[in-house]
Amino acid sequence: MHRRPSLARATALGCLLSLTPLTAPNAAEVVLNAGSDEDLVKTLRAASLSVKAVETDEITDAQELIAAAKADYKRMIAALYDEGYFGPDVSIKIDGREAVDVSALQRNVTAEKILISVEPGPLFTFSQAEIDPLPTGSEPPAGFTVGATAKTSVIRQAGRTGITDWRQAGYPLADVTGQQITANHADSKVAASFDVTPGPQLTFGTVTLSPDSYDSNVRPERILEIAGLPEGEVYDPDEVSKAADRMRRTGAFSSAVVTEDDHASAGDTLGTTIEVRDARLHRIGAGVEISSTEGLSLSGYWMNRNLWGGAERLRFDAEIEGLGVDTGGYYGGIDYSLEGSLTRPAFHHPDMDLVFGFELSREDEPDYLSDVGALTVGLERYINEDLTGSLEVGLRLNRSRDDLGTRDFLHFTTTGGLTWDNRNSEFDATKGFYADVEVTPFVGLNGVDSSGVRSEADLRAYQMLGSEKLVLAGWLQVGSVVGPSIVNTPSDWLFYSGGGGSVRGQGYKSLGVTNGSVTTGGRSYAAISTEVRSKFTDTIGGAVFVDYGYVAEDETFTGGEWQGGAGLGLRYFTPIGPIRLDLAVPVTGDSDAISMYVGIGQAF
Repeated sequence: MHRRPSLARATALGCLLSLTPLTAPNAAEVVLNAGSDEDLVKTLRAASLSVKAVETDEITDAQELIAAAKADYKRMIAALYDEGYFGPDVSIKIDGREAVDVSALQRNVTAEKILISVEPGPLFTFSQAEIDPLPTGSEPPAGFTVGATAKTSVIRQAGRTGITDWRQAGYPLADVTGQQITANHADSKVAASFDVTPGPQLTFGTVTLSPDSYDSNVRPERILEIAGLPEGEVYDPDEVSKAADRMRRTGAFSSAVVTEDDHASAGDTLGTTIEVRDARLHRIGAGVEISSTEGLSLSGYWMNRNLWGGAERLRFDAEIEGLGVDTGGYYGGIDYSLEGSLTRPAFHHPDMDLVFGFELSREDEPDYLSDVGALTVGLERYINEDLTGSLEVGLRLNRSRDDLGTRDFLHFTTTGGLTWDNRNSEFDATKGFYADVEVTPFVGLNGVDSSGVRSEADLRAYQMLGSEKLVLAGWLQVGSVVGPSIVNTPSDWLFYSGGGGSVRGQGYKSLGVTNGSVTTGGRSYAAISTEVRSKFTDTIGGAVFVDYGYVAEDETFTGGEWQGGAGLGLRYFTPIGPIRLDLAVPVTGDSDAISMYVGIGQAF
């Protein structure tokens, strides 16, 4: 098989041999002529394998180009049908010969120019668009109406609507029992009709486990509790999907499938069968991040996904921060933390978890030393696919040492939170929103006037600028402590700005509140970050960013100070997420030092 060099490689060779750019003599050319409708031309180009092969330089071999050109006959017609053109004329010529007449097996075959000529013909519209019957209150899909463009995608959707709408109404055995689709070329009309047989309305009946599911290490009764299929209630396909999602959400199963019976059972009920396969019992993970101002951070976790046979999840997380860099802390600036949680899924409701937690940590920061021990118990409620709520109570012991002296705190806390997350990726989002709002009323129990409310909000948004290769990302953080004075607030509950989690380019927690010789954190805080992310290739990308942070002594966000930083980033995309390298400089203050940040995942 003879393989010609790609255009990119041939051009590179020409540049080495001469200052005059050369064009590869055997590079293929694809021309698409399809009239003046720019949207239609764009659609056809996107459907063409030949166009993709040449524009992306994925295929340069003549035989493969011929095969792509031959496949384009069906692809062009399918794309035209989907746009409502049912009488097209498509010609595809390879070096002047119709592609169907060119044999890819011919010796020394060439494919220098592929000419795709399309005559769309007239645009067809619906003369008839019927689905009979539909449930009360149900409407045909958008575009399936007399006079509208007769697109094949709309016709397919109409057929699906005849089934899905009845299933949503509680008729799981609904089926299309007759259809008639006729294209009349004389008047450019399409008549489409679907006959639907709904079958009986059914309720959820007996839920059983498949024979193999009894081999699971999760007890059968717990599998049924976690799935939460509502026996006795009117059938709802969304409940079937949620049951599978609940089981997968526990982490105890590598797969979870809910299958409906294909027939009704006694009493107009529908039986279902659950089939699960266990995931590995234990899981471990690790992370690393490095910054020229914050040092090396190491983190890891260990998890048991089925502690007592009820899909209980036990997890421990450990982290060490500040290695290799003296941040000016009391004992070298190294932070330690150990956290643990025990989660019992399906606690009194299939979408509610009971969570016990503990925390042991030390923060050794430039302006304070904080030791914390905490115990919590709470509920986590999955409200819908995107929204999660939580409520927990806890006891928190803190010893703070800073310019104000050494103080001991004991608090009873009640924390309520809401999280909305519809991002398309946790580590490399290109669209969607993330919002996490948490409010913690706290009561001092050791005689110190330290009761109040601490609130935090984390808001993120992502918008593609034309394609996934160019993304605008924004991040807003807001926090406040209302009630106690600074001296009666634990040091780690106060707010600072600067560093990788707020303002890149500025020193780690370099902006706080200074009163004479006393420096502490503030009682109100805001930070905003903006990034423009670009993907140059499948593995290499970059970013331009600007960060600003604000800290104020007062809880009302007045009288504070801003600091800013800006920089450039490089991204290397891997299956586990992008590896990030950011270089930043301050845009406020007197320093002109360059800070470096390396980690896995985007900055936010």
